[in-house]
Amino acid sequence: MSEYCDKGWKAQLADSRLSADALSRRFSLDPDVCTRVIDRYPVAVTPYYLGLIQSVDDPIGRQCLPDLLELQDSPDLLQDPLGEEAHHTVPGVVHRYRDRVVFLVASRCAVLCRFCTRKHRVGTQELAQASADWTAGLNYIAAHPEISDVLLSGGDPLLLSDDQLDHLLTALRAIPHVETVRIGSRVPVTLPQRVTASLVKVLKDAGPLYLNTHFNHPRELTPEASRACGLLADAGVVLGNQTVLLRGVNDDTETLRRLFKGLLRIRVRPYYLHQMDLVQGAGHFRTRIEEGLALMRELRGPVSGLAIPQYMVDLPGGLGKVPLTPDYLRKVGDVTQIEAPDGTLVTYPNNCGPGGTE
Repeated sequence: MSEYCDKGWKAQLADSRLSADALSRRFSLDPDVCTRVIDRYPVAVTPYYLGLIQSVDDPIGRQCLPDLLELQDSPDLLQDPLGEEAHHTVPGVVHRYRDRVVFLVASRCAVLCRFCTRKHRVGTQELAQASADWTAGLNYIAAHPEISDVLLSGGDPLLLSDDQLDHLLTALRAIPHVETVRIGSRVPVTLPQRVTASLVKVLKDAGPLYLNTHFNHPRELTPEASRACGLLADAGVVLGNQTVLLRGVNDDTETLRRLFKGLLRIRVRPYYLHQMDLVQGAGHFRTRIEEGLALMRELRGPVSGLAIPQYMVDLPGGLGKVPLTPDYLRKVGDVTQIEAPDGTLVTYPNNCGPGGTE
């Protein structure tokens, strides 16, 4: 349990911005290195999440502490890996898919993750301006009846005040063609103290809501995080989790097995395992796709299907998400051969029964 867990969420946020001097003192980091990285990619870590770090190179520290490798650029890595800028319609709205939009309603996160897809935007004045006034975004959604699904993102929407969230969710629910409202938030992981009774009431009153959070390692499944997820689940919020496959954090079968099974225990459904986006400043976190496929193969069978997410890649240029799956089919026809999780080759009858189509 974190030694900082009793601090209220607003106090946690107030203490989350960290200087190079503070980091170098606490973790014996080179202050010059910290300064160079922070000048380009600021650091923010809540005292709660900071208290989970056992060492600079542990799976929690790697996710949130500055690293000189962040300054190594590559032509394969992009500031806008998902092509969101090209799909911005009005300030704050990204319309990549016909029937759904991402609505950037907040500019701040409790922790600035070093691998974030919006690494160059979160916490900037540009995103703050885009998310400060929701009028244009709400009007855009209302004017496009093909939009049935709205994902609130940012920054972290749960860092808005209860009143702001209530206003926003009420406005979205008033648009007849909006059927599904989703929230993307890492608050249950990095700032579980934010999940208060008053916040839960706002979310419950606006239901049904779907919330995808972002646990990457089993050590993040603390009593505080479990309590936060329990309060949300009790309020009828449907919880899913999107894990990013990160080198040195969770790129081994045992870590993922413990994480996915642990998520089910706190009523969070493993939803996606993401191949890490092509984010500039985060190349040191990337794994090869073959590694991800091998991990999924090793998990299938020993782990319940309920605890296994889809392995996905979000293609650059805004072309969308595509599932990446191990190939179990060896031969297709009337006699089909399928490889079982343990490697056994199974002959599967593939002909139609009486009345079927030949």
